[in-house]
Amino acid sequence: MNGVQDQPGAQAPVRSRTAERLAELRGEGRAALVGYLPVGFPTVERSVEAALALVDAGVDVLELGIPYTDPVMDGPVIQAAAQTALDAGVRVADVFRVVEAVTQRTGGRVPVLVMTYWNPVLRHGVDAFARDLAAAGGAGLITPDLIPDEGRAWVEAADRHGLDRVFLVAPSSRPSACA
Repeated sequence: MNGVQDQPGAQAPVRSRTAERLAELRGEGRAALVGYLPVGFPTVERSVEAALALVDAGVDVLELGIPYTDPVMDGPVIQAAAQTALDAGVRVADVFRVVEAVTQRTGGRVPVLVMTYWNPVLRHGVDAFARDLAAAGGAGLITPDLIPDEGRAWVEAADRHGLDRVFLVAPSSRPSACA
């Protein structure tokens, strides 16, 4: 989530919706139930139904995946679902529609994070992606193939639009790169 290391002169950013939700759950003494669905499987409309079913079943945070043509970091089930969605013509705009439907239904109570490889964000335009995700009510973006050391453009766009930036880090990652 958005965060700042103990650095001289560093300002603490506004606490993110996802961080707020996780803090609430910690206060309740329980772990978060995080659900994941690839958008567009089997259709966009059914994705909305499935996402809302997860919300109704009690997920605390929802991750929605953007179908990608070369999902090398995903397992075979997600790869097959992504291919079905791509074959049906699912696009980034469809993902924003699903985010908006879930956010409207929950009143923003359940943070919705989009998960995607970095290339679709670049193709859409980094700031345009942040703007459109925020306009749809999204809480932020998970980028499994964008390392914090190379994520300055996303960090700046996410901060401008009040979005979480969730990087996957390795044990060898430097803490200062994750700020």
